[in-house]
Amino acid sequence: MKHYRYAHRGLHDQTRGVPENSLAAFARAIDAGFPSELDVHLLADGALAVFHDSDLRRMTGRDGEIEDLTAAQLSDCLLGGTTESIPELRDVLELYNVVRLPLLVELKSSRGNHNALAKRTMEELDRFHVPYMIESFDPRCLLWLKRNRPDVVRGQLAQDFLRAPEFSAGKGRATDALLTSMALNARTKPQFVAYRYEHRDCASLRAVKALGRTEVFYWTIRSRADMEAAEAEGAQVIFEGFVP
Repeated sequence: MKHYRYAHRGLHDQTRGVPENSLAAFARAIDAGFPSELDVHLLADGALAVFHDSDLRRMTGRDGEIEDLTAAQLSDCLLGGTTESIPELRDVLELYNVVRLPLLVELKSSRGNHNALAKRTMEELDRFHVPYMIESFDPRCLLWLKRNRPDVVRGQLAQDFLRAPEFSAGKGRATDALLTSMALNARTKPQFVAYRYEHRDCASLRAVKALGRTEVFYWTIRSRADMEAAEAEGAQVIFEGFVP
């Protein structure tokens, strides 16, 4: 697996009027020669939006959840007080299709749509010639890929959900423990794991690294010192807040 430094949600910089997961952020990453990490949600009409939260409030100031929108409504959702609106996945793929830099695509499942999201995302990715890998916090997305698209490189996103209440997955302590341990990796067989950098001392990640069979990514790297430390371990980095 070739090593890259992935711009987290594009090479965004709100102080420059370039919000996260915007076409401007992805264009800026391309100009700097970086691949990008991005987040994908399934909309009410089957379109795919590039946006991090289900809740629209933080980035758009609007009430509601993105899964209830259609593609036609995205242009009304302006990001971070700028003129940039929520892009569709196909818009980002058109940008990257020209340069052939890879994308790290995170599947953001909601309301039990994990299978539909994975299937629809693959249909869209197949229309372009962009190198990519797929990751998700939801092991069910990876299981769909393993069963239906075993050719796709897939990764398990994780962190220590038990360490503090704000890291809870919101589905109860048993689910938090399961996701922290990455126990379902035995079924989903991810080729890489992407773990929260601040939680890299977690026993489950140490166990994965000890086996030496799975590539490790760290998120989110926010300084050159952390980037150099992560890469010294042999990990790939997903960065933001600075330009490597």
